Amino acid sequence: MHRFYCPDIAETLTLGEEDSKHCVKVLRMAEGDTIEVVDGNGNLYTCRITTAHPKRCAVEVTESVHQAPHWGQRIVLAIAPTKNLDRIEWLVEKCVEMGIDRIIPLRCHNSERTVLKTERLKKIMVSAMKQSLKATLPQLDEMTPIEKVIAEPFEGVRCIAYCDALLPREERQTLATAFRPGSDVMVLIGPEGDFSPDEVQASRAAGFVPVTLGESRLRTETAGMMAVAWIHALGVNS
Repeated sequence: MHRFYCPDIAETLTLGEEDSKHCVKVLRMAEGDTIEVVDGNGNLYTCRITTAHPKRCAVEVTESVHQAPHWGQRIVLAIAPTKNLDRIEWLVEKCVEMGIDRIIPLRCHNSERTVLKTERLKKIMVSAMKQSLKATLPQLDEMTPIEKVIAEPFEGVRCIAYCDALLPREERQTLATAFRPGSDVMVLIGPEGDFSPDEVQASRAAGFVPVTLGESRLRTETAGMMAVAWIHALGVNS
């Protein structure tokens, strides 16, 4: 069954213009056909098309269910966007497919990219949410200074991953050791040039646990995806 996204479908009973066009003009769906609509807040609606208009496709709701995220804890990834925008777009898509609650683009001392337009990323997230059959759209923050993220209250495990040989390495744990299944988790991933020593020190002083993702030096987007994948795998196997 085809799935669409409309955050206010319960009130308007009408798809947005873009989804209306896709539904009626591209998929050639007609009055009486059944579709699924998610609102991004965890609600899945089974709907019957009542007016197959390419700009205002109207529906009636025949069933609604709430689909809570399946991973059992809140997953937050705070990551410095890469200079190559395609790589961060790929990361965002894959994280939403796996399951994540919030993505925070970090602005760090060594950031290659200090400005990020989130409109396209949000469209990618919507597409990934529908493709992976989820009903909850993760939160995407605007570019945020790392100092603000470090100071933000967070109930759960907070980790910072870095690989610079000049930064303190002896106290790093594996993410598997630091992670507590069932607890909310936030992971910080730095830019291509890694976190600065001051950023690592400030994070550790604020209670972030220094972690390693293995012996390989990973690209920023690979590290972010690996961290999210590990959290899911550790949660399932707990």
